[in-house]
Amino acid sequence: MKTQNQSDSKSEVPEEGLYPEIIRENYRGSDKLKGKKALISGGDSGIGQAVAVHYAREGADVAIIYKESDDDAKETQRLVEKEGKNCLLLKGDLSDKSFRKECIDEIKKEWKSLDILVNNAGIQYPKDDIENISDEQIHKTFDTNIISMISFTRDCLKMMGSGSRVICTTSVTAYRGSDHLIDYSSTKGAIATFIRSLATNIAEKNILVNGVAPGPIWTPLVKETFDDVSDFGKDNPMKRAGQPSEVAPAYVFLASQDSSFITGEIIHINGGDFVGG
Repeated sequence: MKTQNQSDSKSEVPEEGLYPEIIRENYRGSDKLKGKKALISGGDSGIGQAVAVHYAREGADVAIIYKESDDDAKETQRLVEKEGKNCLLLKGDLSDKSFRKECIDEIKKEWKSLDILVNNAGIQYPKDDIENISDEQIHKTFDTNIISMISFTRDCLKMMGSGSRVICTTSVTAYRGSDHLIDYSSTKGAIATFIRSLATNIAEKNILVNGVAPGPIWTPLVKETFDDVSDFGKDNPMKRAGQPSEVAPAYVFLASQDSSFITGEIIHINGGDFVGG
């Protein structure tokens, strides 16, 4: 997957849909995450890849979980290592209990503990008619997007101590719905509730749980799942989709000391699409 690591010299963002911008050329790291260890699911492309590179520029070592694309994963690894940090690649399906255990075992082996968990992996299958949504699709979407997230977070917390962070990717669709992503938006609503519930459950341990709810963002998943992207992102006040580089800094904020008095909250990055919550 081709990416751009610096902004187009003639504009603030690259041409829409051309290729994702992972990190701005003028993004300056300031050791906000120096010495931290971060595990990112869905870290091989799009928002997950951008988060990995931003974390590396801020001083963190990174492990990414990905399901299929070795090329994308190796590109993420290259970009992280370019920042002078290590990047561990973990390939598999998080809905598989045995793979989740393998991930935990590998992190324990390599790092012994974990500072930041970013739950970002997700799938979507657009369908215009609910009658075309099969039981198999519903189960697969829920297994991947929320059920495995709860199980994996539970197990990762055993490696996390005071000051650690859990950050989950939900979506604008959790708040305004989506007529062609019914099962997907339902899982994103569940993730929003999971964030708030877990935050209160472990607040006394000083492990903070927050989320990011992106609106339309140019990622490989968009082109892979939508037949027509000509109007993608045009229905918000800014009349465009966002770039991964415009989302990842929120994950830096939520992982850093700057957010030390924030838990159970969700940051909305959607081009002005006003939503409640």
